[in-house]
This record gives sequence, C-alpha cells and structure tokens, in this order.
Amino acid sequence: MIGILGGMGTQAGLDFCNKLAVLYRGKVDQDYPLFILYNKSNVPGRPESIGIYTKKLTNKIKSKKNKEKYQSVLKSLIKGCQVLKKSKCKFIVIPCNTAHYWYDDLKKKVSLPIINMPKEVFDYTKNKCKTNSKIGLLATEGTIKTGIYNKFFDKKFNIISPNSSIQNNSVNKAIRLVKMGKVKEANGIIKSAINYLNKKKCKKIILGCTELPIAIFAFKSIKTIKSSKIFLDPNLILANAAMRRYHQK
Repeated sequence: MIGILGGMGTQAGLDFCNKLAVLYRGKVDQDYPLFILYNKSNVPGRPESIGIYTKKLTNKIKSKKNKEKYQSVLKSLIKGCQVLKKSKCKFIVIPCNTAHYWYDDLKKKVSLPIINMPKEVFDYTKNKCKTNSKIGLLATEGTIKTGIYNKFFDKKFNIISPNSSIQNNSVNKAIRLVKMGKVKEANGIIKSAINYLNKKKCKKIILGCTELPIAIFAFKSIKTIKSSKIFLDPNLILANAAMRRYHQK
C-alpha cells in the first residue's frame, strides 16, 4: 500500500491522488491501487522554517532559532510517516518539493522507504534532455535557495530560475492563490514566469512546487499534462515512480 504524506498543501496532495487514480484507472474498484493519504496540514510552513537559505543543501543550521524551526518541521514529518507505517504502508511519498529539504534527516528516522521526488524528476529528465541543457525551475524560494533540485541537476544541466521580481510577483503569488483555491487567477499570474524562462531558452521547465501544476494545467485533462513538451510535473513523475514500486513484489 502507498503511503502519501500530504497536506503541504492540501490541494497538492489531492492532485497527486487524482493522478494516481487516473493514470492507473481500473475496470473495477478492485483494480485501483491501494493508498492512504494522510492530509497532515498542520506541518509548520516549510519555506518559513528553513531559516537559513544557502545555495547548497546543508544541515548546518547556524542559530538556535533556525535549528528549532528545522527540528519542528522534521518532528512533524516523522510523526506523519509513523502514522502511515502503523497503517501498514510499504513505502512513502511526499507530494511537496520544499519538504525534501528534510529528506536526508527524515530518512534516518523512518524505517520505511521514502521516494525522493527531486531525484525522480532528475532521472526522468536525463532521459529526455541533452547534457548541459537549460532547465527552468519554478518553485518556492526555499526550494530554489537550498538547492534541492541543484543537488541532482547540476551534474548534467544548467538550472535557471526567475529573477527576484518575477519570483515575488508571479511564482510566489501563484502558489498562494492556489492554496486559497483561486486557480484561475493563479493561471494568469504564473504566465510571466513561464515567459521569462522561455526567453532564456529553457528546454524544460520543472514545476517545482506542487501547487504550480494545478495553476498551469487548470481544468486540463491528464492527457494534456502528459503530452506537455515543456513542463515537467513532479507530482505526475512521482505518481509513476510510486506505481513502479507498488508493483514490485
């Protein structure tokens, strides 16, 4: 059974579940995958709790306050994973990109396997794009500045993110709007960030916050999402990775 640690945000967790169900639709109820969604919406804010922004992913938290924030999120994530373990899940997925800042420490504390979303996106991309290609990244500031994706992508690609103005006025705003349920408005707001990365001649654009596929593909079909030639949807890639593991005996 697949354990889904969601709630970061709630819409993103539901989007992941929907993709699991639609991608692996059965002819009868019994054909669908078994999964449990723990919508743990009380996990402290991830971008706000990182405390220290660095270009490289690091566990060196310099101040007591920052360490407390980091540990607060980690403890909450551990508790969520423990609930899924008690529910007899065989492995865990976390449909939140920024939460993967805690991945290494979380993995040490949780005995169940946890699929690493950014790594899955990297593995997918390296089979689709030439080495040294420009890859755009739309994500929270926490995801960008802690290098969660750079940790993998810098080996083969050139990651490009929006400038600070577009990050604040387009990306951050679109993410907030999706969390508020204002998907149509978010769809319009995010376009300037997409245009920026297109002008930079990015071969692909990672939708590195799980609210962003909801904004960009507002009311579009899974078929449309799957056929996109430019966007990389981590929730979609994670859903496929989860099902590959699910079918392993």
